[in-house]
Amino acid sequence: MKRYHLTGTVCLLALLAVLAAGCSSPGVPEVTEENTAAEDLAAFVQEAATYAKTAGKDMALAEFGNASGRFSQGDLYVYAYDYNGTLLAHPYESEAVGTDRGNWTDVRGLPVIRIGAATAADGGGFIAYLYPAPENGSIDESAGESYLPKLGYVAPAGEGWWIGSGIYLSDTAGTGREAYPEAVSAMVDLVERGAAYGRDHEKGEAFAGIANQTGEFIDPAGHYLYAYDYNGTLLAHPYLQAAIGSSLIERQDPFGMKNIRALRDTARDGGGFIVFVWPNPDNGNRGELKIGYVLPVDEDWWVGSGVYLSEIVGENA
Repeated sequence: MKRYHLTGTVCLLALLAVLAAGCSSPGVPEVTEENTAAEDLAAFVQEAATYAKTAGKDMALAEFGNASGRFSQGDLYVYAYDYNGTLLAHPYESEAVGTDRGNWTDVRGLPVIRIGAATAADGGGFIAYLYPAPENGSIDESAGESYLPKLGYVAPAGEGWWIGSGIYLSDTAGTGREAYPEAVSAMVDLVERGAAYGRDHEKGEAFAGIANQTGEFIDPAGHYLYAYDYNGTLLAHPYLQAAIGSSLIERQDPFGMKNIRALRDTARDGGGFIVFVWPNPDNGNRGELKIGYVLPVDEDWWVGSGVYLSEIVGENA
């Protein structure tokens, strides 16, 4: 797919318990290149919000909807919604402006617009989701294979409406695995090693290895591996021993997304990235967006892991 270079007002290098109780996860990271990129993204959106308040809503929406305008730089652009979910401006989806997208979800079922609106209404902040990249001046939301992990930032823009923008994790300088923030790259590697381990060992031995709190599937940052079957039954987990053997397929987050079902479906489709809300034990088990990665082991079971958004942006998310 054609990629756009990010130039102009802000030069962005990109970036960027399970059931909570007793889960281990890393703390807030030190300042890194990913943190700087996140700060630049936030500054870009805040600049657009200031412009909206200065220029007025009508002029700002016209500018945000202009694919050649000040706030449209290829993959980097500003979109606008009201708090009822109506799309007010988008440089690559002009045909959808004026429609109700409040219940729109990404390819894995994350209710992105409702999460963005809730975050903006709370003063603004970072979000994460999957989204297709623009190609030939348009975006095809029906092309499921083109969805990529994206870091977003949203902010209130005026009475009754909000704006947002985002950058793809794969826009980071480098190619292949180096294109992702370090925490995400390490997490993907953990899942790949776990899937290979599961294929090379008997199930009982594999489950014991995954559940070992001092084993090879707890990385230095505190990321861990978990395993489920395709009915949503937890097979192995280093911190949820009491839940092993239980089906969690109907577990639902506060926005209505059934996390385990969505993770299971992703694995069944061949694996890949997924974003979902999950309790963060390092933040009082408060729900936080998490970038997950899952892979099938065989026709019976699959493995996964995840990185909390705060690990990438370096603040409470």
